[in-house]
Amino acid sequence: MVSLDESVIARLKKGKNNFEVFVEPEGAFSLKRGEDVNMEDIIAVESVFYDANQGDHVAESDLLNTFETDNVMEIAKQIILHGELQLTSEQRKKILEEKTRQVITIIAQNAINPQTRAPHPPSRIEKAMEEAKVHIDPTKSVDEQVNIVMKAIRPIIPIRFEEVEIAVKIPGEYAAKAYGDIANFANLVKNEWQNDGSWVAVVKMPAGLQNDFYGLVNRLSKGDAETKLL
Repeated sequence: MVSLDESVIARLKKGKNNFEVFVEPEGAFSLKRGEDVNMEDIIAVESVFYDANQGDHVAESDLLNTFETDNVMEIAKQIILHGELQLTSEQRKKILEEKTRQVITIIAQNAINPQTRAPHPPSRIEKAMEEAKVHIDPTKSVDEQVNIVMKAIRPIIPIRFEEVEIAVKIPGEYAAKAYGDIANFANLVKNEWQNDGSWVAVVKMPAGLQNDFYGLVNRLSKGDAETKLL
């Protein structure tokens, strides 16, 4: 279960009464989007309330009369799916800020400027979002938001998702350690060990990760590696 401090109230009105439960907002939003969510992971208190803030519990008999079950998890699921989430302005702001960071990070890691084939820094993507006046919706998934944002900022900056292949040669004294780190960072397309102990490879990765890859290679080889964008 999620802690009460991290929860918000989900509310469903039936007849004259409100039925409320404490839930974790991101998980509740995921459930409303149709994703598979473990209810035990998003419920903060295993109880249904008429007024959650006042601690006014609903009697089991009333649950049975209204929902035809007294299973709190099933009732909470109905409340989330068919009701509304009561977010405070601070909670909404926090969710929007976190989701915005996630969207910007995904775009920065996967997209490039097709004119220069260089990644866009996160600050440029954020500025383009501001110019395009695109707004993040807390009820939609990050993947949905990425598609919406990409469509909105394309008229502002040249950008597209792309993968790149980079050839790399690591000197023998660094090759053994570098192999594992590079293989964990990118997909190995080709690789082979040379007679002098050096290691050469062609790796594939999201285009926006190029600079991070070059930084990794330089750190592993103390600047002695060779790289080439293919």
